Amino acid sequence: MSKKTENKKILLVDDESDFIDAFRMTMKAHSNEVICTSSKSEAQEKMSENPDIVVVGTIGPSGEAFSLHKWLKEHPKYQDIPLLVLDAKYEDRHEKGWRKFEGMQLEADDFLTKPIEPSLLVPRIQNLLEHLERLIKVLVADDHTMVRDGICAVLALQKDMSVVGEASDGKEALDKVPRLMPDVALLDIQMPIMSGVQATKEIVKQYPQTKVLILTQYDEEENMQICAQAGALGFIPKKAASSQLATGVRAVYDGTYFPMTFKEMVEAK
Repeated sequence: MSKKTENKKILLVDDESDFIDAFRMTMKAHSNEVICTSSKSEAQEKMSENPDIVVVGTIGPSGEAFSLHKWLKEHPKYQDIPLLVLDAKYEDRHEKGWRKFEGMQLEADDFLTKPIEPSLLVPRIQNLLEHLERLIKVLVADDHTMVRDGICAVLALQKDMSVVGEASDGKEALDKVPRLMPDVALLDIQMPIMSGVQATKEIVKQYPQTKVLILTQYDEEENMQICAQAGALGFIPKKAASSQLATGVRAVYDGTYFPMTFKEMVEAK
């Protein structure tokens, strides 16, 4: 694999030990981490480790591989992760292969049939990873429509970001987080019904996978402290939004504080 596709995390779901060992050895030789599971339930748990690509091999009983595939494609957080499906050998298909009606509903990015040497999967996986664009999913909440439109316009220009939803108050934003699964919630500090600070507290508590970036009209240190205490990772004055917004979203997405003054204030506590 090219340097661009090294150091990736691959989840293999398969119950054939010889194939698992060969696959792990081959992919590790190309500097990739391999997570191996042998059932749908284990795979669902391992998805929390955020693999870059999923390889669904042969697992029994028949129908389990299709069920996992369907779960992945319907999950708001995992549906865009590249998926490579390996069907069972013809003689094993009645036990753990894909049935005809399941194949007609296939949404995988690539599909192959065993037996296959793992070395032959290397270029297929490389191709899928090279075309991978892990978009940062952003939820925008502000009670002023024109402000929201402006924020969304700035984010739309970023090739690595996608606005997955909008909200006009903190309560609406909180309600949309579990459905939209945004990576970053961009919240105005002052909103009706539920403020950005209140929404931040609930989002951080209930949905820690979503990072919060606060947008405010006022940049006093007191507001920064309140947002930090609520669990926000970033704080941007609206007057600086056009120049700092994209950088701030990327920073909190990576789990770091933004800007440096906010980071220093939090670490000084």
